[in-house]
Amino acid sequence: MSNPQQSGRRFPSPFAVETPAGAEGWQRMYPYYLIFSEENRAHDDAAFWFRDSMHLPEVLLPFETETHEGWRFGLSVFNARVFAVPPAFGLDVLMLNGYQYTTGIPVTDADLIAQRAQVFTERAGYYFANWDRLFTEWKQKAERLIVGMSEIEVPLTLPDLESDAAFRADPSKNTGYKILSAFDRLMDANLVGWHYHFEMLNIGYAAYLNLFAFCREAFPNIKDQTIAYMVAGTDILYFRPDDELKRLAKLGLDLDLVPLLRKSAAPLDILRELGASKKGEQWIAAFEKAREPWFHLSTGSSLYTRYPTWNEDLRVPWRNLLAYVEKIEKGESIERPTAALRERRDRLAAEYRSLLDSEEDRATFDQNIGLARTVAAYVEDHAFYMHDWFHAVFWKKVREFGAVLAGRGFLADANDVFYLNRWELPPALWDAVTGWAVNVPVRGTHGYWSREVTARKRMIEVLRNWSPPPALGPVPDAVTDPIVVMLFGVTPDRIEHWYDPAGASADTIRGVPGSAGTIKGRARVIHAIDELDQVRDREVLVCMTTEPAWTSIFSRISATVSDIGGVMCHSAIVSREYGLPAVVGTGDATKKIKTGDLVQVDGTNGVVTILERATPA
Repeated sequence: MSNPQQSGRRFPSPFAVETPAGAEGWQRMYPYYLIFSEENRAHDDAAFWFRDSMHLPEVLLPFETETHEGWRFGLSVFNARVFAVPPAFGLDVLMLNGYQYTTGIPVTDADLIAQRAQVFTERAGYYFANWDRLFTEWKQKAERLIVGMSEIEVPLTLPDLESDAAFRADPSKNTGYKILSAFDRLMDANLVGWHYHFEMLNIGYAAYLNLFAFCREAFPNIKDQTIAYMVAGTDILYFRPDDELKRLAKLGLDLDLVPLLRKSAAPLDILRELGASKKGEQWIAAFEKAREPWFHLSTGSSLYTRYPTWNEDLRVPWRNLLAYVEKIEKGESIERPTAALRERRDRLAAEYRSLLDSEEDRATFDQNIGLARTVAAYVEDHAFYMHDWFHAVFWKKVREFGAVLAGRGFLADANDVFYLNRWELPPALWDAVTGWAVNVPVRGTHGYWSREVTARKRMIEVLRNWSPPPALGPVPDAVTDPIVVMLFGVTPDRIEHWYDPAGASADTIRGVPGSAGTIKGRARVIHAIDELDQVRDREVLVCMTTEPAWTSIFSRISATVSDIGGVMCHSAIVSREYGLPAVVGTGDATKKIKTGDLVQVDGTNGVVTILERATPA
């Protein structure tokens, strides 16, 4: 992808895209190495870059680029230097006008690919042979890391004089030292976390890719969606928060607490009222047990700081909880059709296995499908640990350092800390701490950072309203990185649609077949989680992408259509687990479809047809 075969056609050059008026100087908000640069112009301008609207669809605040840095290092070092993935060094990420763009870095030398294949076979083979043990150990160390990070103590104020207790304990460990040391430990944990993130993920996808490659060669007409069904039915952690709400809904009904649960009041007020009875105390105990760790689930994208977790905004899980109560009262099932999904999975695998001629091919098929099913849990579960739980704690800790700076007059509000990038925060803390130690005026208290934050807020708002191009650089003749296809949904058809959107039909939208089946229904276009309460039963959910916190809505809708994603994205996986048709990676369904439109979703072939336009209100 970094060196695509060029068709002569081009998306805009990253060096030709203009800065929106009012955002001039946006580059200073971000680390210099994340910016398209004149020094690397020959490389950057020759590469095909696509906007990563699946993970990071919005403009990024300066501190949020830690996701770029962690991803750029963690993913690529495991690909390139640890496991030696034969055809790919990793993914590079750069920024343009506050948005992330991604390109794959392929290995193009055949001899080097062969050398790397030997190393990869040995090292990945060790992990595959010991997967269950290593995955158990991975979960244990990931949890230790997250809990340890939550226990980092950040003094929120700098005292006029250290206490007698601190003096007698260890006078060298003064409050200023503790603040600086805590930040170093937090960022070290962040680095470790991103390495944990990719330790098993890349080779987990490699197991998927082996199965997909074998099936495509053995069964030339097989659909990627069919292969994905052969590894469906996995019990993944992202369903656990939703399962906890189902249990709480049933318990509330069993204890006759539903009228109180439905009260028109804030969840915390309802909880206080519940505590006045024995039955209420029983329900509260179950509720509190569910919160840790399952409510460390972001209400939007966990890679952004502005989305609270379920723990921070109980209204979101409460709304989902009451939806389950209502379905149970109506006699409707709230369970996923897991048994039917596994029966379909096993039947498909048996049918395709029977088409193989040799025992050797059948053995290879068995090995590939067994391995893909083994790694399936990790490929999804890592995201709960490292996307949601990890970042819930990480962002909270960074806010504590923001509170330190706000308390010293450096910032107007603790959340303003996210308008500093990760390399700007240490000198700001140093300025605050040394000024406290020396007892002298410092630049930070005289508006150095508050003026910059004010300017950056204006720039961010300008960039938030800018429409970034979907891709940059030369149009590739082919997309050879299978992860880019499977996960991001960047296919030749999608690239062609980006390049020539005018050639597409106004009423026929094509995307990636995510989950099989065909239905007709009224569309509900959703742009944010706080709009989910507008969704009515059996409507078709149309959105840019789905997040794990949206899982409860899948029990109410009839189909899913998303702008972004591939056959192994969240929308596609969850739709398959709920037995719903899904078309993902459409590019612009949220722009073409309006709420109330009657649509037909053909998840088997990846086609959405607008049958009837909604009557204007």
